[in-house]
Parts: sequence; structure tokens; C-alpha cells
Amino acid sequence: MKFHITTFGCQMNVHDSQWLTRALESRGWEQAGEDEAQVYILNTCSVRDKPEQKVYSELGRVAAHLRRDENVFAAVGGCVAQQVGRGFFERFPFVRLVFGSDGIAGAPNALERIASGRDDRVALLDFVTLYEEREQPEAPAAQDGTRQAFVNIMQGCDNFCAYCIVPYTRGRQKSRTPDAILDECRGLVESGVREITLLGQNVNSFGLDKGGTGVSFAGLLRSVAAIPGLDRLRFTTSHPKDIAEEVVRAFGELENLCPSLHLPMQAGSDRVLKAMRRKYDMKRYLSIVDGLRAARPDISLTTDLIVGFPGETEEDFLQTLEMVERVGFESSFSFKYSDRPGVAAVNMEPKVTAEEAADRLLRLQTLQNNITRKCLKNLVGAQTDAFIEGLSRMQEGDVLSWKGRDPAGRIVNVSMVERGDMVGMMVPVRIREAKKHSLVGERTGEPW
Repeated sequence: MKFHITTFGCQMNVHDSQWLTRALESRGWEQAGEDEAQVYILNTCSVRDKPEQKVYSELGRVAAHLRRDENVFAAVGGCVAQQVGRGFFERFPFVRLVFGSDGIAGAPNALERIASGRDDRVALLDFVTLYEEREQPEAPAAQDGTRQAFVNIMQGCDNFCAYCIVPYTRGRQKSRTPDAILDECRGLVESGVREITLLGQNVNSFGLDKGGTGVSFAGLLRSVAAIPGLDRLRFTTSHPKDIAEEVVRAFGELENLCPSLHLPMQAGSDRVLKAMRRKYDMKRYLSIVDGLRAARPDISLTTDLIVGFPGETEEDFLQTLEMVERVGFESSFSFKYSDRPGVAAVNMEPKVTAEEAADRLLRLQTLQNNITRKCLKNLVGAQTDAFIEGLSRMQEGDVLSWKGRDPAGRIVNVSMVERGDMVGMMVPVRIREAKKHSLVGERTGEPW
């Protein structure tokens, strides 16, 4: 069978799609373009309304392929699948499988049964209480050649922030066992992976559930960092209410723990944070920031921000701008609040008008762009290592330009005379120019 996967949303969805791809390929299935596939798999996101609407638009495109082959069918996975469930079968008869995040482990078997005619429609929507380990196909871990990999350490979330649908679509928190995580990480490094990112809805609360074995996230972090041959280690996402002092100190103690952290702030107003049910205030948040910078002065901080939350006043918003400038985030993901079904904020009043929310978002993003430019400009002249991920879009003349990332995750474009494949190599560079959202460097030593 030929299949095509379209992924929406977060890095955890990207990781799930990569695993599903390897699982199907290990069974003899073949990846194909949109015009050749027989099975279309959509891995979906419903954190905001816009990506959810994209799913329905994409299914409309899939329907057009039925004219080419009446045996074409689709599967919908992820958060929208969990939210809409069997409703997809009624609205889109060619959808034959729906599976939530807890159901993905059973998706390969279900797809095979449907493709062979043994099942007509399958719904994998039940939540599980403990993390179910997935089969680990023997495909190369760094299948795209980058020598980078993502490792899921947990599933679900117990926080129930007032605006967030994740606990309803991904279920309650379930941690993997440390042994399973370490086995996967060791195998990845042995296969040639040099950089690992640990993934979870809230990695800082790892182990604090029924699947916990007494190992904290700080303990897990140190165990993974100690794996021989692992050059870079990252993790995402962190909830400020749960980050431990041991994790903060780790940034100054673990050599291969990259100096970057995504620490969602969401708002700079204590009043709004309380309404959001975030369970921290700005005093606590700023103390974490100060601790991180004390442990690792060169750490790069990024964040998530929501504007237009119900009841947010102009004064609340100005406090957010003030805090963004105070922290000096290198970049941020910022969004207008949108109601999601079933969350507490749906019933909160007063709603901020769409026009006011749009204006606040523009002002916030303008401030962020200015801060980002200053941060990048301050790096000119610095020496670093760029981990090459592929060819750069900035090609000039006969010398190839490659895109890499420095330890903090910033994009660094560097030209090299080598004509071979440089993907997965570390290249010493000096930063000579700052662009709008990236850096330009010149090579100063031999790739390794």
C-alpha cells in the first residue's frame, strides 16, 4: 500500500507521524506523493480553531482522489480525531480510521486490517491509564539524515489550564519508564544520532503519575546526558509551575545540555495568569528566569503568549509587553485567544473583541521582532558550532551555503567549499552577520 501523511500542530505530532511512517514502512508499505497514495493519514491539532479547520479543508482535497481510485481511504489521528471521533465517519464516508494520541500504537494494525478488507471502519479513541510502549521498527533512527531525533517521554497532561483542550484530547499524564526511554536513546546514539530532544506536554512533571518509578525529570535528564556519543540534548515543553531547581542547575552542569529553553509565559499579568489557571505568578516566573541565567548566562529563552484572553484589559496587556521586554525572549509563538470546546474559558466574560485582539497581537509581535533583531545582532563576532541540517535557502555563487543550528537552536547559514554531504556534521563558525531571523557565519575550523 502507498500512503501519504500530513501533519498539523506540535512537535509531538511530528514525532508521532515519523514513528507511524517507520512502522508502516517496516510492514512493507510505501510513502508516496499526494497524487499516488491509496491511504491518506492526517495527524491533527485542535489547540486552536485554525488548524482544526485546515483538517476539514485537507479532507476535501483527499475526496478529489476518489475519482482516481474508489479504493482510496483516509485515516484521521491526533487531537481533532479524539475531539470529533466517529463523527468523521458520518461527515466523510471515505474516512475509515480515527485514532487519538493514546490509540496511535494500534494504528498500523488497524490500517492493515482495513486495507485488506478485514475491517470496514475502526475507532481507536479510548484513553489508557498507563503509557503503552510502541513497537520500534528497525528503520534508521535519523531517517532524514540529520542525525537528530525526538524521544517521547510521556503523554497527556494534568494541568487543565482554562484555555487548553490538550487534557481532553490527549488524556491524563502518563510517563514512560526511564528504562524504556534510556534504551531508546542509547539505540538512537548507537545508530548515529548526535542530538536528541525529549518531548512531553509538561516534561517537568515526568514521573509524577501512576507510571512513575521514583525517577524525576532531573534524574532522567542526567541519565540521558551521560550516554556516550550524545553531543546535544534538548527538551520541550516546560511548565513553569513544575520546573525544579535541579533542572535549572543542570543547564550549568551538563555540558551537552543545550543553552536553550522554551518556557511558556502566556501572559505577563498575574490577574490573567490566575484566570488562565496557570498556577504561578510573575514573581515566580522571573525567579526561574534569573536562576536559569545565573546557571547559564548564555541561555536563549523562548516562550508562548496568548493575547485577548477573556477579561484581559489594556493594562493587563501592557504588563505582558513589559514582561516580554524584561525577560528579553529571543523569539515567541504568539496567538489570539480562541474558544475551544469544553474548556473553562469558553464561559468566561467579557470576551475581547476580535479587532482589539488583532491590534494587541500586532503590537506584541512588533515588540518581539525588535527584541529578536537585537539579540541576533549582539551575536556578531561570536564563535560557535553549527550542526548542519541541510542546504540553506541563501545560495550565492558557486560555493554551497548550508543551514545549521548553534547550541541554542538559532539558524546559522555557512558557506563551505566541500561538495559532499555535510548533513549531520558540526562546523566551527564565527558569526559575521545577523539577518532578520537567522545568522550568517564563516567557517573557522574543520568539520567534525
